[in-house]
Amino acid sequence: MTALTDNRNTPQSLGGNRVGKAVGGVLIFAGAIVMRNAAGLLTKGQTANGLVAVGRADDQVDNRLGADGDLDVPFNAGLFRYANSAGADEITAADIGSLAFVADDQTVAKTDGGGTRSRAGFIDNVDAQGVWVRFDEALTNAG
Repeated sequence: MTALTDNRNTPQSLGGNRVGKAVGGVLIFAGAIVMRNAAGLLTKGQTANGLVAVGRADDQVDNRLGADGDLDVPFNAGLFRYANSAGADEITAADIGSLAFVADDQTVAKTDGGGTRSRAGFIDNVDAQGVWVRFDEALTNAG
């Protein structure tokens, strides 16, 4: 394609609405942390390596009896609050701006659990109800 010589109406995707294909054998609840594997398929948040969080599930997706790619997973990237881990993995205000790691489909942690957890996103805020995490797959992969 050649360089522009006039104005261009460039399409824009507004908001964080996304859709991806589910891995086989998974049940993802609405509101759960959604993660992408190396094959590009989506699964629920879990303690595992080689995944990256992409956002929050918009709907429940039951692909427990399906194969990889059988069902679509609607999800949203953006800023969402999830449960905080406890003990040494509890996230505090001092961690704002740092990466959070996925402990399960509704919990984030301060550390990678000795190399057992994948990245969730960046910690935006911490309050009494949990941890606000910014889910942006590209930014998290670069971080």
